[in-house]
Amino acid sequence: MGTPAFSVPILEGLLEDYEVIAVVTQPDRPVGRKKVVTPPPVKVAALAHQIPVLQPEKISGSPELETIIALAPDVIVTAAFGQFLPERLLQVPRFGAVNVHASMLPKYRGGAPVHYAIMEGEKETGVTIMEMIKKMDAGGIYSQQAIPITPQDDVGTMFDKLSILGRELLLDTLPDILDGSLKPTPQNEAEVSFSPNISREQEAIDWHKTASAIDCQVRGMRPWPIAFTTYQDTRWKLWAVKPLTETTNAAPGTIIRRTKKECWIACGEGTVLAVEKLQPAGKGQLAIQEFLNGVGQKVAEGQRVE
Repeated sequence: MGTPAFSVPILEGLLEDYEVIAVVTQPDRPVGRKKVVTPPPVKVAALAHQIPVLQPEKISGSPELETIIALAPDVIVTAAFGQFLPERLLQVPRFGAVNVHASMLPKYRGGAPVHYAIMEGEKETGVTIMEMIKKMDAGGIYSQQAIPITPQDDVGTMFDKLSILGRELLLDTLPDILDGSLKPTPQNEAEVSFSPNISREQEAIDWHKTASAIDCQVRGMRPWPIAFTTYQDTRWKLWAVKPLTETTNAAPGTIIRRTKKECWIACGEGTVLAVEKLQPAGKGQLAIQEFLNGVGQKVAEGQRVE
């Protein structure tokens, strides 16, 4: 049970050693500006292997739930499925339901663990193989493995790394779960933190934060949903920024340097950020030099972003 590209290596890894009798994923959704209805990556992978695919809008109370129960799976593996599993379903597999979660639980329970790990400046994150219970991401831990988050990483690169890590850790752990030699360890509830889905308000940049914190926000929202700021009632999506060693006394949000190749903005605590790539409203992504010499020609020092 999975939906995005993160889930695909995990499905394909399982196929090497196990019989996957069905794949459950989200319904096809409109994607992009033209709203082209597109199947989830896991569906594409499953059909390539001729595996039956179920796509309930909501699994609780659905005909697909009855189908899964009738299939009587020995184990359910979930990886970024995107829906809660009802208690009735969790009781079906004789070896239980196992989740591949992209954080070092109990940190970052919820739907956006990779985003939050980067946004909050963590130096590492990882994957947890856990038992599924009715409460979200609260089941016992079977195994964990951490990897570093580099200053160049964003959500896209970390998803790629964590999907491979998750595949390998699951394949190492699952045999011990199935033969009963590995029991889950309860999570420490005192250390729990959450990573709910990103809100529109969280996408907006607060220039009173430090340049490093804003860099973490930009990378923690790339390639989706993309952090933004507003300049003279026009929205700029920021795709790449760089914290600088320079300092300033200017108010946060002030453009303090503007050349043909550079746009520096004052941030909190006197720090400074260089904008390297942005996307003005109605345009594609532009390198800063291309922007300043084109649609951003009127951008000047002393002006403000908000």
